[in-house]
This record gives sequence, C-alpha cells and structure tokens, in this order.
Amino acid sequence: MIRFYKKDGGSLNELERLEPDCWVNISAPFTQEELEELAFKLDIPLDFLTDSLDIDERSRYEREDDILLIVINTPFLNRDEEEVEADYITVPVGLIITPNNIITITSFKNPVLQLFLDGKVKNFNPSNVKLFILQLMEQNVLRFLTCLKKLNLKRNMIEKELYDSSRSKELKQLLSIEKSLVYFVTALSSNELLKMKMKRSDILRIRDDEDKTDLFEDIIIDNSQALEMANTYTKILQSTMESSASIISNNLNVFIQRLTLITIILMVPTLVASFFGMNTPSGLEESEYAFYYIIIISVILTILLVWFFRRKRMF
Repeated sequence: MIRFYKKDGGSLNELERLEPDCWVNISAPFTQEELEELAFKLDIPLDFLTDSLDIDERSRYEREDDILLIVINTPFLNRDEEEVEADYITVPVGLIITPNNIITITSFKNPVLQLFLDGKVKNFNPSNVKLFILQLMEQNVLRFLTCLKKLNLKRNMIEKELYDSSRSKELKQLLSIEKSLVYFVTALSSNELLKMKMKRSDILRIRDDEDKTDLFEDIIIDNSQALEMANTYTKILQSTMESSASIISNNLNVFIQRLTLITIILMVPTLVASFFGMNTPSGLEESEYAFYYIIIISVILTILLVWFFRRKRMF
C-alpha cells in the first residue's frame, strides 16, 4: 500500500495524491505494477524500490544522478511460531531521497516507521528530509537497544529455570535468543559501517550544520553501544548455554543415581523374603514369630544400607 503524508499545523495528515515535499510510505501489501508506476512517475530507478524488499539486503547507500538510496536494517519481531526460530529478525528499510520527496519502503509493517506515523517522534517533519533521515536512524538504534534489553531479560528468566530443570525446552528458548543476537550483531555492524561511510563522505551534506552533525555523532555512538551490548549478550548466552547443558546433564545423572539407590534399597526386603521363601530348612519353620523375624531382618539390613549410602554421600 502506497500512502502520502504531509505535516500541516503540527499534525501529520494523509494526502490523496502525491505532492511536493510529502512523505511517500510504501508497505505491504502492494503490487509490482504499483511500484513500476511510482518509479515512472517520480523518475527513480525501479531497483531502488525492489532492492529494499530483499530481506537479506545489506545496509548501504547508492546515488544515481540526483536520487539517493539509503538502506538500513531494523529489528522486527518474528511472527514464526516455531520454537527454535529467532525471537527477532532484521529487515531492511529503504530511504529514497528525490529532489521533491522522500520515500520509505519495506516489505513489513515496521515499528520504527510506525512511531513517525503515530506522531511519537518530537520535531518530526517529512519536509525536512535530512532531519527525518537522522531521526529515523536514531529511533532505529533505540529500537535495537530496547529489543536487546528484552532479550537479556528473557535470558535471565530462562537461566533461573534451568537450575532445577532437566528438560530441553529452556535450551531451545536460549537457542532462539542466540539466533536473534546473531541477526542483531550482523545488522548493527552493517549499519555502523554505513553510518561511518555516510559521515566520511558527508552524503547528507550536514557538515556545516552543527546540530545535525552532533545528532549524527550521537547516533553513531549509540549504534556502537548497541553493537557492544549485542556482542556481550552473545558471549554471555554462549557461556550460559554451555553451563546449562552441563547442569541438565548433572541433574539427570543425580536423578538416575537416586533412582538406582532406591531400587537397590527396595531389593533388600525382596531378597530376604526370597531366601526364607525357599523350600529348604531355615530353622524358622516351626516358629510362630517367623514372619516378624523376617521383617526385622529386612528392616535392619535396609537401615544399614541406607546408612552406608548416606555415609558415602550418595543419597
């Protein structure tokens, strides 16, 4: 779906048709014919639109004549319900700057763009293209930081459950988190290289604007912080998974050991009763207390066996 927005009177209004200085937002569902029509109308290369729809597209920028394409990767909550799939994936968002408009295109409903549509970004105005791009990058980094904190919180909760668990369910959940972190590290690294290249080449031409330059510097610093957090959480998670596998194995061994000891202890009364149940003289055939003697012998032997296991710290 292709929609047009323009800010008027402090609020973002949707337009019925394309106008100068408006924001063109393209999100699913849309057709190839609609993209071709828009590309022809705005005189932009069609591949600028289609490249941004490839989920594996790397962060980059490209200029052709007076048209600029910037592709950044953003975090996205995975809708796949498979247990071992990543909680979060990363999807590309294309920013296309033309002389009269700015275009955003993504194959998913993106939560970062939704912040702008909902009017939750301060001082946002699509007619100020350079500030819009910087604000979008800023909100994207903040989104990464928020998702990283959620993943780390989930990891802490799963880790507490693992101490007394012998199931593989928790390990599968940790595997999903690890996959998410791999996506994040890759995307943040790619985004960082893009921003450093943009700063070096001054592709946005903001070098003489101190406020925008300072904002861009802060965005680069925040991106580096997010990347460092993702790397740190990845290392912690890998260590946790290794430790958790050992804990689960140890818990299982302890359970089997206790079950084996209980089986051995329960075998003693059975063994005593089997001996005295044989069709051979035992000296107790004529005694009216024979049953009680057998019970007492079984109890004594069982207590001695339990005492032995406890002394060896096996029980």
